[in-house]
Amino acid sequence: MDYIWIAVAFVFGFFVRQINLPPLVGYLAAGFGLHALGVQPQASLNTLGDLGITLLLFTIGLKFNLKSLLKVEIWGGATGHMGAVILLTSSSCLLLAFLGFNYFDELDWSSAAMIGFAVSFSSTVCAVKVLEERGELRARHGQVAIGILVIQDIAAVIFVSLASDKSPSLWAFGLLALPLIRPLLSKVLERSGHGEVLLLAGFFLAVSGGELFELVGLKAHLGALVIGMLLSSDSKAVELSKSLLGFKDVFLIAFFLSIGFTALPTFDMWIAALIMAVALPFKTGLFFLWLTRLKLRSRSSFLAALSLSNYSEFGLIVCAAGVAHGLLTEQWLVIMALAVALSFVFSSIINMGAHSMYARWGGKIKRFEHTNRLLEDQFPQPEGATVLVIGMGRVGTAAYDTLRDELQEKVVGVDVDTTRVASHLSGGREVILADGEDPDFWSHIKLDNIQLVLLAMPAHLDILEAAKLLKQVNFQGKTAGIARHQDEMAELLAAGIDETFNYYTEVGVGFAEQSLQLINAK
Repeated sequence: MDYIWIAVAFVFGFFVRQINLPPLVGYLAAGFGLHALGVQPQASLNTLGDLGITLLLFTIGLKFNLKSLLKVEIWGGATGHMGAVILLTSSSCLLLAFLGFNYFDELDWSSAAMIGFAVSFSSTVCAVKVLEERGELRARHGQVAIGILVIQDIAAVIFVSLASDKSPSLWAFGLLALPLIRPLLSKVLERSGHGEVLLLAGFFLAVSGGELFELVGLKAHLGALVIGMLLSSDSKAVELSKSLLGFKDVFLIAFFLSIGFTALPTFDMWIAALIMAVALPFKTGLFFLWLTRLKLRSRSSFLAALSLSNYSEFGLIVCAAGVAHGLLTEQWLVIMALAVALSFVFSSIINMGAHSMYARWGGKIKRFEHTNRLLEDQFPQPEGATVLVIGMGRVGTAAYDTLRDELQEKVVGVDVDTTRVASHLSGGREVILADGEDPDFWSHIKLDNIQLVLLAMPAHLDILEAAKLLKQVNFQGKTAGIARHQDEMAELLAAGIDETFNYYTEVGVGFAEQSLQLINAK
């Protein structure tokens, strides 16, 4: 019954959350636990999990800039890393085969290369979950990581087409005309309003996009991603993404549970999977080194590499193709499932301390930085500014406009979202591209003339981190931060922020004060 896995997923996720681990670690454990107890998954579990991935890729597309795929650091980062991983993994597998390790001793060059190909992919589900929870999907390192994942998805489609008996039909070329229907799709979203019809429109577009790609012999998940990309510049994209957020997260729980139902492992399979898990730090380090060679800042490279420090569920598809073609035994499907699950645990834990690790080891990490950096990885100075607004969303923009209009001093905004920064610049606001959680940013810019810093980032933990960094650089001005709950306000004050504003309370106060003018005007 469905209620069994819902209950078990909640219990495991709840207890894992109490020890400050990501809930998905609990969901993975719940899947293996249910399987060990002999519980048989219903078809609905895989259906919901598949829908979760479809919605995930659709929402990624809504937040992604298609032009960024043409950047060398993205396509070069993806292809260069993939080639290196395949070569190193193939060689390592053959070395383990020579040493007589169980399951590795049956591999030859072709099967070892297939294992290398399987582990070269990073999990879109896990990486996006990590970036989303930190509010960094639109940050520089988040966009680099997502771009690399998209390139990997394209490679996945090519592989699936070559490995399966079903090839894309000639009708697939008709998909090149999809941009022509973008005005129609935008009109549909506009006419859907703001309620449940907009939510259903999101489901419809994601699922129908996948079905359309399936009809022409391509991967359904790629269809959801492409349709999302088509709508990424639409005025409704952000609202649609937020409306799908809760449903996507719930459906993804089914996906994490389903991994545990792949097969029951033996002791030798666990050993083989652990050997593959040990290679994860090397995969992560290779991403970091390669991205710095492509002239990304050390911090961008470090955070992007950590978010990609996992194996992909696509590895199971590669192994399944290897089994079908007689290159691998069926046991490798179980080994790969275990390795993927272990990589999710590793990635979730290591990403929890990503920013603190960089703050602690930033000096050593920066030694790997290229002497020349890409234009997007350079810090502009807020010349002449006395007020900084960190986070130029709706709250930050309103604060910026008010301060700019009422003060005779110069106000400069700061945001991590390249698209948002470009929009503000075209609207006449002075906004620079940077991350308020970046210690390099605060140590680089001149703060002598800054009298006030407004922290208007959407995530509470981001504001706390920025406040800590301001202390570290001995900022002498005043600070203010936004919060949504009373306990958050107390934490901000304890962190040294001079003034806090409850988001919901202040909206009500402002609404009331403006409304009182109607009475006073009589």
